[in-house]
Amino acid sequence: MADTPDPVVSLTDEECWQRLRTQELGRLVTHVGDVLDIFPVNYVVDGESVLFRTAQGSKLFELTVNDEVLFEVDDHTDTDAWSVILRGRAHPLDRSADVERADGLGLRPWIPTLKYTYVRVEATSLSGRAFERSAEPDRYGVQQY
Repeated sequence: MADTPDPVVSLTDEECWQRLRTQELGRLVTHVGDVLDIFPVNYVVDGESVLFRTAQGSKLFELTVNDEVLFEVDDHTDTDAWSVILRGRAHPLDRSADVERADGLGLRPWIPTLKYTYVRVEATSLSGRAFERSAEPDRYGVQQY
């Protein structure tokens, strides 16, 4: 069997952050008791954390019950793809200086709703994978007749 490179490449933390900076939409996963929820959020990277805005509701409530979250972002083209998962802790910004700083990062809601609360997800770990997209290998090989 010929040596073939691994089609999936692990990303370093810096490569993960670089990719996170190129996107605007991610998925926040919360966990309260036996309930897992996933929320699409638009976001901005701030240093080595992610910021999003939200209104009062289930997302914000769940973060007050359990601040441990997953945040996932991915992207693809016809030739390659990648996925990054940030494990971390989420907390609303409550100091006016932090909110004022966050206001300057240009994060705006995608839909016309009022979202007063900034939430910062601070990473405890990152994992990412990248791969080239190509045709599926022959699943059955050459058949003898």
